[in-house]
Amino acid sequence: MSILDEIKGGLIVSCQALENEPLHSSFIMTRMAEAAILGGAAGIRANSIQDICEIKKSVKHPVIGIIKVEYPDSHVYITPSMTEVDALVKCGCEIIAMDATDRKRPSGEILAEFFPRVREKYPDKLFMGDCSTIQEGLNAAEMGFDLIATTLCGYNDGRISPDFEMMSVLARNCGKPVVAEGNIWTPEQLRQAMDCGIHAAVVGSAITRPMLITRRFVSAIKGE
Repeated sequence: MSILDEIKGGLIVSCQALENEPLHSSFIMTRMAEAAILGGAAGIRANSIQDICEIKKSVKHPVIGIIKVEYPDSHVYITPSMTEVDALVKCGCEIIAMDATDRKRPSGEILAEFFPRVREKYPDKLFMGDCSTIQEGLNAAEMGFDLIATTLCGYNDGRISPDFEMMSVLARNCGKPVVAEGNIWTPEQLRQAMDCGIHAAVVGSAITRPMLITRRFVSAIKGE
């Protein structure tokens, strides 16, 4: 079975904790990933080489790998340069995700310049483009990304996500498997996303970030 077949129609659980969060630990993220797989997840999305390598020791399902890093001359922080791509290829994650927006990358490079270099270097690797708009998704598909994701919808312009229209339009028109990701908080939203014709969906915060989950419940008590 191919990697794309393995995740088709399934839930991918994002197991990430930033450095300022109490659960920031490769050990904890590995346990999160194991729990997600036992719960029926079809794959894992993880950040950082250390977390990915530890997770892959215990999890046999496909892993979507990213490296979040900030460069002083760019707002792109999800796998922004070839340095991160090289590291992700070396650690063996099955799919590499990267920012596929129209924002400039480090050193002023744009995606249309960067991704062809990546594809030439790694012609057989699966790459997922994290997009914020329909047009970016269509552009990423045309550039040769293997999967198109709605990950960054709403992050750049304040639009409400999940954007089901974006999912539907891309699923019908981009010609590549579409992955719904971003602000899916309930099983009902997940079901609605799947009904848009997507290939798979990623859910993170609603499952693996108890600090954010707690804040939502506390906000409800306060009437916010």
